[in-house]
Amino acid sequence: MNQELFIAMLKDKGIELTPTQIDQFETYYQLLVEWNEKINLTAITEKEEVYLKHFFDSIMVLWEMPLADYQIKLVDVGAGAGFPSIPLKIIKPELDITIIDSLNKRINFLKILTEKLGLENVKALHGRAEDFGQNPEFRGQFDIATARAVASLNVLSEFCLPLVKKGGYFIALKAAKSDTELQEAQKAIAVLGAKLETVVEDLLPFEESERTFIKIRKTLETPKKYPRKPGKPLKQPIK
Repeated sequence: MNQELFIAMLKDKGIELTPTQIDQFETYYQLLVEWNEKINLTAITEKEEVYLKHFFDSIMVLWEMPLADYQIKLVDVGAGAGFPSIPLKIIKPELDITIIDSLNKRINFLKILTEKLGLENVKALHGRAEDFGQNPEFRGQFDIATARAVASLNVLSEFCLPLVKKGGYFIALKAAKSDTELQEAQKAIAVLGAKLETVVEDLLPFEESERTFIKIRKTLETPKKYPRKPGKPLKQPIK
């Protein structure tokens, strides 16, 4: 997907990029490739691949699960090189973004990136999701949590749901849908005070690989014991 196709396909979905936004995506790509030579941010570096598999892929959530046009507080857990939160912020500048990642090198990249892109109301924080989830400054403070990480849904739910306020949402961006993974996560979702609301499947253009968007609504306060200590959700997922 070259830049022209990226712009055209977003326009087809009702998202018309301004010259500033087009420049921001181009700067994002250049910085991603530049920093990827110093630290491992992504295995995908070809320009057309980045525009398709990182930028477009991150934005797809907007037409499956639109975000309201006001200052939503969104936390992106394990964002790596900033996906999906930075592409979403470029499209929707009114978002208030907090990014959590356990690798400080990636956080340093994200801080420089947001400054270069001129993005306001973006905080990139180094640390473990489990620690942030027990910190009163962050626990139950966000309208939406997103995760595009590779962990299983029951693990991601324990990372993300404690950060979401009652009535808010956790949105997991996954590749192909796994019925087994969804089934295994049902107990974790319930224990953490939430309900599975919708599962939307789509195809990434051109290569037609599957994408799944899982929307989970926080209906109750998460019990105080969750999230458990760092490392435990991965080693002993709620089942």
